[in-house]
Amino acid sequence: MTRKKIQIKKIDKTTARQVTFSKRRRGLFKKAFELSTLCDADIALIVFSATGKLFEYASSSMQQVIERHNLHSENLGKMGQPSLELQLENSTFYTMLSKEVEEKTLELRKIKGEVLHGMDIEELQKLEKVLEVGLSRVLETKGERFLEEITVLERKGAQLMAENQRLKQVSHLSQSAIFATHLILLKTMTVQTLLSSWGYLSLNEFEV
Repeated sequence: MTRKKIQIKKIDKTTARQVTFSKRRRGLFKKAFELSTLCDADIALIVFSATGKLFEYASSSMQQVIERHNLHSENLGKMGQPSLELQLENSTFYTMLSKEVEEKTLELRKIKGEVLHGMDIEELQKLEKVLEVGLSRVLETKGERFLEEITVLERKGAQLMAENQRLKQVSHLSQSAIFATHLILLKTMTVQTLLSSWGYLSLNEFEV
């Protein structure tokens, strides 16, 4: 029979809870001892019972393990917290970046015509030059796109003309072949008609 799985939850009865605590504590300390012995690990366990009684286990010295733990925690804290100099450097960089973003955003709003009321003549002239340069680039790009489309259309037109020429040649050859066939049939029928009128046998009855 398989062993019934015990549901992990708080034991209501005080006596049963104390008995289970005692057994599990001894088992826990035994596992810690085995892990320390097999793997040469420094282990420290601190357990308080429900009544506040202290139980502890240490593979070497409880004080040494605790000091080692505290030192490790301090080092992790120092590694996770950047130095004051680095913080100031990051803060300065962030300030510069924010200012640059703000300036670029303002320039974009000016180009869109959203903030023109506070600009003087000189600023408006600079904005006008920027817009002229931008418009020139837009027109240049637009012209390039038109030329590309014209080239594509011309290429397609040349392909269609070549295909039409090929179809005409094929049609002309077909018509020539049909005409030649009709001419041969006409000549054959004419000869047979003449021979029949003269009283001769048809061409199909001639013996070679």
